[in-house]
Amino acid sequence: MKDLSNYRKSYSKSELIETNIPKNPMDLFNSWFQEVEAFGGVEEVNAMTISTIGLDNFPKSRVVLLKKIESDGFIFYTNYESEKGKAIVSNPNVCLSFFWESIERQVIIKGVAAKTSVETSDTYFKSRPDGSKLGALASAQSEVIPDRLFLETKLHDLELQFDGKEIPRPEIWGGFLVKPIEIEFWQGRPNRLHDRIRYKKISNFDWKIVRLSS
Repeated sequence: MKDLSNYRKSYSKSELIETNIPKNPMDLFNSWFQEVEAFGGVEEVNAMTISTIGLDNFPKSRVVLLKKIESDGFIFYTNYESEKGKAIVSNPNVCLSFFWESIERQVIIKGVAAKTSVETSDTYFKSRPDGSKLGALASAQSEVIPDRLFLETKLHDLELQFDGKEIPRPEIWGGFLVKPIEIEFWQGRPNRLHDRIRYKKISNFDWKIVRLSS
């Protein structure tokens, strides 16, 4: 066993003050996202953890990639028949979280997910490399398979089938748009007195802003 009680870090790279934040949290998220990109030190700035409530009533978290920031939410793509996809269809209340260690920031988003339009899913699918398109066709995501060779054989067969042809988007693969109802911004500060600002949606255009104790 390993004792982690002596792991320590002092946070001192920035601050989060009410007088310097916008009224709309999506504006702050965009600003933070750009600052993290510019600061560097994060290989995939768009990596986020999504937590869902599964069909077994247990929460489950996994890392996915954010693919678009809209004025009203966050879009990612997946197999709708996967464990995650089925969980979201059954219970669309989800939580997204970003942790950007290099700049000592975290964002936690409570929201409601809904499938994007067919047109949105088609447009993004067409932009993917052929290998990723074929991977979406080959993998029945989350299903039990006998071994790795099973997947590789399916991919090889699809490569032959679609050689020189347009690769169609599977109907069971597409996007989810997560519309936030609450967004919390966390900025690391010294002595564990971190800055925590929470936006809570109170209407289509208005957000209530409060500070939380660290």
